[in-house]
Amino acid sequence: MDDALPELIDDDALDDLEREAVGRLRGRVLEVGAGEGENFGAFHADVEWIGLEPDDERRAELATRARAWGHRAEPLAAKAERIPLPDHSVDAVVGTYVLCSVDDQSAALAEVRRVLVPGGRILFVDHVAAPPHTLKRAVQRIATPITRRCCHGCHWDRDTEAALVAAGFTGDDVRRVRVPSFPFGPTRVLLFGGHTGPADPPTAHTEDS
Repeated sequence: MDDALPELIDDDALDDLEREAVGRLRGRVLEVGAGEGENFGAFHADVEWIGLEPDDERRAELATRARAWGHRAEPLAAKAERIPLPDHSVDAVVGTYVLCSVDDQSAALAEVRRVLVPGGRILFVDHVAAPPHTLKRAVQRIATPITRRCCHGCHWDRDTEAALVAAGFTGDDVRRVRVPSFPFGPTRVLLFGGHTGPADPPTAHTEDS
């Protein structure tokens, strides 16, 4: 990974980068942790969207907004660690600010690989940990038990890029930026566009298991 200090951009520029990346996805696209549908409007018109959201209140709003945007599939009530879809059933998986909050990153990413077609695309956008042995990394580690309880399970100290590589994903378009954040200064954000590796992983979960 590149240890150079990432570019500092504002929230609007980050939003533009996210929407551009989401707009490049095609085919049958699974959005994990889809929230209340913040990414609607960024997807290409030809995308067959499938949403996954474990929170009941968010999923109800997501379903309403999905219908308004012309998506017919009812959002799935599940976590990323147990995706109720068959093996090799989607062309792409996208998640924005999701991998920071899943209970088990490795299990979630194994499920993402399982449901993707061979060579399937991924796009994950997440804030990530500061470099090791820095004051900010130490602060993030101290803050994480609090943010887990108060911010929908958010972990501020995760090295998500390393987790994606360890899960067998190859990065094709990887951007690392910083955005202003209060009170601890700029936060690093990872935009990881890539694809599955050449070998299929062992099945972590099937729809019938």
